[in-house]
Amino acid sequence: MVSLLDVNVLVALFDPAHIHHEAAHEWFGASGASGWATCPLTENGLVRVISNPAYPGRRTTVADAVDRLRRFTESDGHVFWADDVSLLDTRSIDASHVSGHREITDVYLLALAAHRGEALATFDMNIRSGAVPGAGKEHLTVISAKR
Repeated sequence: MVSLLDVNVLVALFDPAHIHHEAAHEWFGASGASGWATCPLTENGLVRVISNPAYPGRRTTVADAVDRLRRFTESDGHVFWADDVSLLDTRSIDASHVSGHREITDVYLLALAAHRGEALATFDMNIRSGAVPGAGKEHLTVISAKR
């Protein structure tokens, strides 16, 4: 099954100082060969986070972040998914099950993965799969965050 990597998983893979760096690499090493995906939202999110001057560690320009991401997506197993699910489509997302603004992106990414019959890979244990009609446990992979 192909796994859509959420922004936090991408950041953890890219940043050796990230608290979940090792967990992300262990999971990716074991599961990445099955296929992994990015989408415009996750790619933009990664670049936004690691190029932010306030982000701790090494200073990364937008151009450097884009180049690193480009090289990473050229590795085996990567697929790019267009953002072709709408938050407004009740067949994809039931907004009545989304209780706050902080859940919107996670629910959207889960809907995008479920729409393709694939999975969202995340560290977030609190994603409301009930907000995505037809989403089951197989559509959500919660990576164990070892501390």
